[in-house]
Amino acid sequence: MTFGVRLAAVMVMGCCAMGAQAQMGEDTPPVPIGQRVDPAKAMNEMVSMFEHEVTGVAEAMPAEKYGFSPVSAGVAGAKFDGVRTFAQEVTHIASANYYFASTVSGTKPDVDMKALGAKTSKEDCLKALADSFVFVHKAVATITPANAFESIKGADGLHTRVEVAAFVATHGFDHYGQMVEYLRMNGVLPPGSK
Repeated sequence: MTFGVRLAAVMVMGCCAMGAQAQMGEDTPPVPIGQRVDPAKAMNEMVSMFEHEVTGVAEAMPAEKYGFSPVSAGVAGAKFDGVRTFAQEVTHIASANYYFASTVSGTKPDVDMKALGAKTSKEDCLKALADSFVFVHKAVATITPANAFESIKGADGLHTRVEVAAFVATHGFDHYGQMVEYLRMNGVLPPGSK
């Protein structure tokens, strides 16, 4: 993906975050057209929007259904082998949050990542998710106009800090979609659909 395409994707995500913020009724006044916005503020709003959506879905799933997956529901087929449970989706997002945020800020997470992936209870998973977003917000706060578009090393090559920060939401929404489907398979209306 070229730098221009990645930059366009980041800009679209930023616009989506601002639109979602307006829909959620946030009290932040709109930014006048043409005014520069601090990159940390723009990325933080996008992360906050994702945090609100995914936390709502994680809270909506009943505790006794955190072990749910299509396999546990008896859906047959090889295409479901190895599919994550609901709890694993939540902890995967938390783990990814720590990874992307540490890449942005250069700060190592003070969390046992193996223990994080082993959490199965709703309470433990929700706490892990919430703690990961605290870490993400701190990392995003390190983005400045001077370093936002400097290249940093990610798992698959060089990216800018803004790209990696945006990936918290873009990657996370893939898993959010799976979690929404799991809610629906259990007769739970996702909060965003109410």
